[in-house]
Amino acid sequence: MILPTWRKSSRSGPEQSDCVEVANLTSGVGIRDSKNPDLGHLTLPTQVFADLLARVKHDELSF
Repeated sequence: MILPTWRKSSRSGPEQSDCVEVANLTSGVGIRDSKNPDLGHLTLPTQVFADLLARVKHDELSF
C-alpha cells in the first residue's frame, strides 16, 4: 500500500493556523485539515476538485 503524499496549500495563512492539505489519491483528490490529519479527509473526484479550485480562485464562493 502506497501512502499518499500530502502537501499544504500555498494559500495557507501567515500563521499557518488555517491550513488545508491536498493529496492525489487513486480515487480523486484528498483534502484534510493540516491541524487534525488523523480526523480523516474528504475525497473529491478530480474534475469536481478542479471546479472547486477554479471557483475559489475567482472568489465565487460565499459563506
